Amino acid sequence: MPGFQLPSDPHLRRWMLFVDGENFTIRAQKVAQASNIVLPEGAHYLKDIYIWLPGLQATQDTTQGHLRLQAHAIRSFYYTSASGDEQKLVDVKRRLRELGFNPQVFKKTRDKSKGVDIALAKDLLVNAFFDNYDVAVLIAGDGDYVPLIEEVKRQGKVVYLVFFKEEGLNEALWLAADSYFEMKQFFVDSWNRFNQETSSNK
Repeated sequence: MPGFQLPSDPHLRRWMLFVDGENFTIRAQKVAQASNIVLPEGAHYLKDIYIWLPGLQATQDTTQGHLRLQAHAIRSFYYTSASGDEQKLVDVKRRLRELGFNPQVFKKTRDKSKGVDIALAKDLLVNAFFDNYDVAVLIAGDGDYVPLIEEVKRQGKVVYLVFFKEEGLNEALWLAADSYFEMKQFFVDSWNRFNQETSSNK
């Protein structure tokens, strides 16, 4: 029947994505440098503030089918900070929103702000408590999230960790997660493909 779509596999789990954008951006920049990848600022990247994978919407499966998830996240959150005035923060939020994220952008101060960590922890816990997801996909490498993961697991939820193992991934965090996806090759391939397409269109 034209226009008829098969229902999604009921065995695939509902999920939400939570990205520690501060941590992810710093580590991703190091991966890019080590892999000789140029990161042009634009829709997918703003130096030291945010980075994402070209060609991938925020709600799409970041693991490319390696984990048994529904094709799209119920919601995807991105947490980061930026220096500048209120308009700068609004601009960063707008950019992340256009990628499909629910953005939370905090004003950066001299001392490392805990705003990102606290906001991420709150959203992960509250959504688990209200049974809004079966799986939390966490892009982060900081060991401070270990107690958070343990609490979410006590609520019967599953936590999938996605990060760069050789770039600051805390071993205790890796051990606490139910499953892990190494994103380095996927990240490198995404940006190489983007740069090739961009240069060929010039």
